[in-house]
Amino acid sequence: MAAPLEHMREATQAAPGVCQACGGMQLETFYEARNVPAHSCLMLPTREQALAFPRGDIELAFCRSCGFIGNRRFDPSLNRYSADYEETQAFSPRFRSFLRELCEDQIARHDLRPGKTALEIGCGKGEFLVTLCESSGCNGIGFDPSYHPERTESEAAERITFVRDFYGPPYAHVAADYIACRHTLEHIAPVAEFMRLVRRTIGDRRDVPVFFELPDMERVLAEGVFWDIYYEHCTYFTRGSLARLFRATGFDVLSVYKVYDGQYVVINAVPAPGPTASRLAEEADLESITALVEHFRHAVASRIRELSEAAGQWQREGKTLAIWGSGSKCVALLSALGANASPQAIVDVNPHKHGKFLAGSGYEIQSPDMLATLRPDIVLIMNSIYTDEIRADLAARGLKPQLVPL
Repeated sequence: MAAPLEHMREATQAAPGVCQACGGMQLETFYEARNVPAHSCLMLPTREQALAFPRGDIELAFCRSCGFIGNRRFDPSLNRYSADYEETQAFSPRFRSFLRELCEDQIARHDLRPGKTALEIGCGKGEFLVTLCESSGCNGIGFDPSYHPERTESEAAERITFVRDFYGPPYAHVAADYIACRHTLEHIAPVAEFMRLVRRTIGDRRDVPVFFELPDMERVLAEGVFWDIYYEHCTYFTRGSLARLFRATGFDVLSVYKVYDGQYVVINAVPAPGPTASRLAEEADLESITALVEHFRHAVASRIRELSEAAGQWQREGKTLAIWGSGSKCVALLSALGANASPQAIVDVNPHKHGKFLAGSGYEIQSPDMLATLRPDIVLIMNSIYTDEIRADLAARGLKPQLVPL
């Protein structure tokens, strides 16, 4: 997850009844959450600051014309992206393995090699761009105000330029042979305007591939995963709605598919002279997504009730609860469950989070080392994809709690 397009802040104030992707007017609200923390990954130094952190409202609206989903109540003035934004997942072995596989795929798919330049919009701490440049020998340019230069230790560092700023119109002149944007589009409200900017940046060069990766909304809708909906994610896409956005803004979609156990959607595209027509089977999802929106509308209340009842039962039984994973999913879960969730600890493998506090709830983020003393009965895992490595970590500490993966 990386910082969004700051230079387009004014454009995020579009009329709430207009789809930011297609300009249509067929928007229908289907999910609301009030008074939620405006940030999930901003590290706060004190509990007082965490409890007093700005809050906003979520009102997700579905566009029946193109399938785009966005937060009608999003207020960009509440966002405070900075060097204190801590989004990296790279302390997980499972995630590092995925990152390497992703880079190998992109290198082979787009013929990245020495002499070429890869540009990443919203590069975060630079893990993807560095791995890509290490493996391909290409040069790199990364944009993100949350980048920390002291964290890059690589032979490829001398071939990479990091700009600690938001990507936007002032950088439209920066040319590259390949453009990547991972987990940034979901932070941007004026998505069509953003994609038109990317298209203008490329100009007449029809051979510049574009690669985007972001959370997959189809899974969220199908499984009622309300903890994957949070304020700083103001836009949500499925394979079809993402492809429609790309095609409408001057790209030809080469492929659109899911990765990371279906949690992320990936799109590969190239510039086109103008809008392009749909030609992939994965794009034809508008009818099925419309049905899933209706399903989610009813399923989410059941999921919240189910988890609230489980947390209440653990409390009544005197069981000690720890939550593993302090990112956005955790913040969203605690916000939804409120006093029904009373964990004795929030732990995270990222050492840069230790001793900091969660926005909204004020819980301190601690190292997994503390679990040897706490000896929890229940460990709630905020992302099931990490279950095996967490189980192994706990076993190495002589712990065998009940694991509850979400």
